[in-house]
Amino acid sequence: MAQTFSARRPKLSVARDPQSYKNIGYLLLSFFLGLGYFVILVSGITLGITTLMIWIGVPLLFGLLVLCWQFAAFERALAMRWLNVKIAPLSLGSPPAGGWWQRFQERLSNRMTWKALAFLLLKFPLGLCSFTLAMTLLSLSLNLMIAGLTLGLLTAPFYALGVALLDKPNPRLRLKRYLGLSMSAFGLNLLSFHLLNGLAWVQGQLARGLLGMSDTALRLEEAKAQAEQARAQAEQAEQRRRELVVNVSHELRAPVASISGHLESLLLSTEEGTQTPAPQVLHNYLSIAYHEARRLGLLVDDLLALARMESHELGLNLGAVSVGEVIEEVYQTLMPLAQRERQVTLVRGAQPNLPPAQADRQRLIQVLTNLVRNALTSTPAGGIVSISLEQADQQHLALIVEDSGVGIPADELPHIFERFYRTDASRSRATGGFGLGLAIVHDLVSAMGGTISVESTVGQGSRFCVRLRTST
Repeated sequence: MAQTFSARRPKLSVARDPQSYKNIGYLLLSFFLGLGYFVILVSGITLGITTLMIWIGVPLLFGLLVLCWQFAAFERALAMRWLNVKIAPLSLGSPPAGGWWQRFQERLSNRMTWKALAFLLLKFPLGLCSFTLAMTLLSLSLNLMIAGLTLGLLTAPFYALGVALLDKPNPRLRLKRYLGLSMSAFGLNLLSFHLLNGLAWVQGQLARGLLGMSDTALRLEEAKAQAEQARAQAEQAEQRRRELVVNVSHELRAPVASISGHLESLLLSTEEGTQTPAPQVLHNYLSIAYHEARRLGLLVDDLLALARMESHELGLNLGAVSVGEVIEEVYQTLMPLAQRERQVTLVRGAQPNLPPAQADRQRLIQVLTNLVRNALTSTPAGGIVSISLEQADQQHLALIVEDSGVGIPADELPHIFERFYRTDASRSRATGGFGLGLAIVHDLVSAMGGTISVESTVGQGSRFCVRLRTST
């Protein structure tokens, strides 16, 4: 713990130590602060008690308790800064929740309330004693110092002393008395500094004891805070689990019903005595069932990825990855899909001689595939989706996926990386989206030490930028 003065410090250096002057300033200020606290608190307590019968006193006392805590927090900060003492916090965590009556009851039952109140009420008598002693010692030291330095100056109250010394015919005796007076002033100055430093140390220890939680209470509050945090995390995990079950059940219902309905129709068409449907009808039914099965497969893959990330079982094989090769692989995979199913032009490009990125190659392919699929989904026929790579700065590469699609409203941009969040639910279901792709992208990019950002304008398109660290 820091001290306001130390026995190891040379006795003569106390006058040159800046901390000594901070201590003196704190002692002089204590009187005025203590007087203000005393008047406010005593007046407030008296008025609150006398008005309890008309239900004005309780809110008044509650406000007084709040003000008491504010005064205590100010005094704690003042003592820590001026007296250089370490003081434990007044409390841990946020103020108690609930209405003002619950907060009032909690404050009354809190020991720190009464300790802080005791310190504030003691501040006035202690401040008065400190102020009186400080002013007396400083005045006496200053007067003796002036008397020694201005020997012979015939000014009250040293007129008689100056005449007596100057009229002596013996110069040695005059010098001896001058040196004695000067040494007395110097010694009294040192004594004053040490006494005032000691008094400041006492007040610092009083503040440490009354304006901070005890070690036992601090450990207890820390344990309570940790238990509360664990409980909140468990509740959040349980809430996420319930939401996941509800959302997955909702998402599974549509493709399963579609597959079941179309297969049932095919089974009915193959029963004896029924007319075999035309090849085009069979093809349409089977195509719908196939696409819905693919949607279910994508949902299962996404759920598995989320489960691995939740359980911290998502293993990453980080290393130097050529992002240009990843772009080419994703481009070759999705370019036929873009042209055949979406009638969208997919282009790619990269600056030459770029360094490799620090990433997991398979996870980076997954990230880029999800981003490009989303871009293709949101881009109408005839639009363009581009994949580009450029140097963001000396330590990062920027992997950019940009489209000329419908865009994302500004109020929805902060939520697009949330699980099961979709800017257009009807369009997402029609095109195979579940609202998990961007959440997975965000988690994977963060796991690889990168960041992802998005810019979008409604009616003009969106631009996703993944920043990856370069491999050194």
